[in-house]
Amino acid sequence: MKKIDLMIFDFDGTLVSTGDDLAHSINFTLKALNLEQKPKKEIISFVGDGIIKLIERVLGQDNFRFREEAMKIFTGYYDKHLLDNAVLYPHVEEVLKNFKKKTKIILTNKRHKFTVKIAEGLKIDKYFTEIIGMDSLSFSKPDKRVIEYLLDKYISSRANTLMIGDGVNDIMAAKNSGILSCAYLNGLGNREDLLNKKADYYCEDILEINSLFQ
Repeated sequence: MKKIDLMIFDFDGTLVSTGDDLAHSINFTLKALNLEQKPKKEIISFVGDGIIKLIERVLGQDNFRFREEAMKIFTGYYDKHLLDNAVLYPHVEEVLKNFKKKTKIILTNKRHKFTVKIAEGLKIDKYFTEIIGMDSLSFSKPDKRVIEYLLDKYISSRANTLMIGDGVNDIMAAKNSGILSCAYLNGLGNREDLLNKKADYYCEDILEINSLFQ
């Protein structure tokens, strides 16, 4: 088992299943703009780089002019509905309890206030020292500076720092900064893309982390 001092967790698709609420909120937005709604699978494929990119990808070039209005509609609706269907992935709390003495950070490209609201609603905020959202710093995943910030702040070596996530950005952030990466294969991220990134560790169930690290 590998000894770890600092654990950095992605949020959507890693700790919490948020896909349904994101998809519902996007389709509410499209309907409000009299645009064609999209299948959940397609919407989920656009997740990972923050709300602005999500909206831009959903609208596409043809409807880019609706960007600002779509942002307002989406954020207003999502803020009220982000806990409608959100649930922890299986065994998440078991993992967080197992590593209760470790410094644990949430690092997400989701907005900070939305992340905090969901973490508090699902009662997992108490396990984390800090929650960093897309708008918390002037850079975000996969920029290595977001990891450098954490390494400096929490005095952890690269060899003993782990990034756990279901997205390509999580693995790239780890690789760009020289820390360890663990890809969760059953979240929102594309499985083949994750396998192609050659993370240091892979898990089908987040519970596997308990037997990989100490």
